[in-house]
Amino acid sequence: MNEILVLYYSRYGATEAMAREVCKGVDSVKGCTARLRTVPPVSAVSESVEDAIPDSGPPYVTTDDLAECSGLVMGSPTRFGNMSASLKYFLDSTGGDWVKGTLVGKPAGVFTSTSTVHGGNETTLLTMAIPLLHHGMLYVGLPYSEEKLTSTTTGGSPYGATHVTWNKNPDSLSADENYLASALGQRVAEIAAKLAG
Repeated sequence: MNEILVLYYSRYGATEAMAREVCKGVDSVKGCTARLRTVPPVSAVSESVEDAIPDSGPPYVTTDDLAECSGLVMGSPTRFGNMSASLKYFLDSTGGDWVKGTLVGKPAGVFTSTSTVHGGNETTLLTMAIPLLHHGMLYVGLPYSEEKLTSTTTGGSPYGATHVTWNKNPDSLSADENYLASALGQRVAEIAAKLAG
């Protein structure tokens, strides 16, 4: 069984909703299953620490998850055109995995949510891709053969799945956003299965 790590940080629920759609896409591929993980929030108070296990939702990610999975789909809300500090903090701790080559040759995709139409979703996707490329991962986007990519009036990008909250309930994804998030998960899983095959 090929496990695909679906790793995200979510503050208000939109990115988590996308992560769950990505998982559906992964789980739709024969021989693949999603492993949903999150990261703890970063605190400005240096004495603050998070419990090892969150009160609710998926467990926090560990570097073992990186080693044990055949691929990665990573998501973050947009923070001024970049990923959240919480996700970046985790990635900054993976230097040992970079040295070992833990992620080399594994497929990876990215997704993001933003509050506004021009909120930096594509720059967030691209900046999330950079550390994954440094790890030697194979970047997987959404090709224009995904027809929803050209007809959506909400989120979507060839660089990865996106969601635009824009005065809506944050975790209320449009039908196109649901479809494209699921398609991204499916695409990463299919490539992981071919590479393992």
